[in-house]
Amino acid sequence: MAVHIVAAGENLWKISTKYGVATQTIVALNGLPSSNALTPGLALYLPDHLPPLHAYRIKAGDHIWKIAKQFNSHPADILAANPGLNPTQLLIGQIINVPSPMKSDLTTLGFLVPSSVAANLATLNSIAGQLTYLAVVAYSFTKEGYAFNMVEDSAIVAKSNQLKVVPLMMIRNLVGTDFSAELAGRVLENPTYRANLVASIVNLTKQRGFGGVSIDFEFIPPARRNDFILFLTALKRSLGQLILHVNVHAKTADIPTNRIIGAYDYAGIGNVVDLIAVMTMDYGYPGGPPDPIAPIPWLEQVIQYSLTQINPRKLQIALALYGYDKVVGTNQTRALSVNAAQNQAIAVGEPIEFDATAKAPWYRYWPGGKEHIVWFEDIRSYIEKYNLMGIYRLAGTTFWQISLPAPQNWAYLRKNFNVVRRMV
Repeated sequence: MAVHIVAAGENLWKISTKYGVATQTIVALNGLPSSNALTPGLALYLPDHLPPLHAYRIKAGDHIWKIAKQFNSHPADILAANPGLNPTQLLIGQIINVPSPMKSDLTTLGFLVPSSVAANLATLNSIAGQLTYLAVVAYSFTKEGYAFNMVEDSAIVAKSNQLKVVPLMMIRNLVGTDFSAELAGRVLENPTYRANLVASIVNLTKQRGFGGVSIDFEFIPPARRNDFILFLTALKRSLGQLILHVNVHAKTADIPTNRIIGAYDYAGIGNVVDLIAVMTMDYGYPGGPPDPIAPIPWLEQVIQYSLTQINPRKLQIALALYGYDKVVGTNQTRALSVNAAQNQAIAVGEPIEFDATAKAPWYRYWPGGKEHIVWFEDIRSYIEKYNLMGIYRLAGTTFWQISLPAPQNWAYLRKNFNVVRRMV
């Protein structure tokens, strides 16, 4: 598929004619509000008949013929995909594009917060082919360590199993709608409460038809770092062949006393669990200054640190299906889907910029005289992130969350990857 950046004065008919793609196909593939709605800088994803492009980092001993053979490609095709590349002067560490009919395997997980059952099932039906796992975000636990269901989810679990997407019971340390450091600390510190939590999670997992568990404990007190490992070890032992997936905050170094990341011993967790997802989102966080959701330099630093601690075949990074609309000079933040962020730029008639360092789109607008800056993701930033997964040979990715429309992401995933299917 091709990416076209809309120029000032262009219309969809002109773009449709240039690429030989029906306007309604472009509208649907990019989630546009209508065939008349464009803005300069908008990135459009367009279907073509070319093979997937793989990002590849040159290693010692590489040459064009060797790389072509590895990817079932041809040297001439590689050179065509990399204008200016000198095949006799490949540099170690250089990243090139390799066209190949082969699709890379990717293990994916979509988070779903149950809401409207009909809408949730429709979403699941539409993207089931792009998911290995579905984490149903519906569980917490008491101060004595007993897991419980916060929202009815039986229809979602049944549909997920029917579609052969492995459902995972996602449990969080929530009190009301907020993560509770006190709850996590109290239960993890106490061996009896820890045992209660393990037993009740396993019982609910089996009773409700899940294929495993996804843990999302946030703001764990750093003093409970080892207790968290003990909990995960006991939980994995009790789950047996069922999946244990754990989400951890992103970091570029280990700071054991930090209140946000200190409790996450990447190496210890990675040794115990089946998959570990680093939450590579919210570099630009709610209430903070306008910043990218996940700038590429930061993301790559997180990956590089993570790989010093975690087997790459267990490691997932997170992709955001949302953006943030921030009022400059305040802590006011509004979250919106990437599709809504794109279409808001169209609605207000503001051009979309693309930050060359962060590799991320953004724009500004002034409703009521107040300056807003919106950072989000689009096909360009998603491609950059998928490229890093390939370069570092990661297990895959997670998506927060799948009820947020992101048609470009799903189209790219469908075209370029073989999503792993797993039976439990």
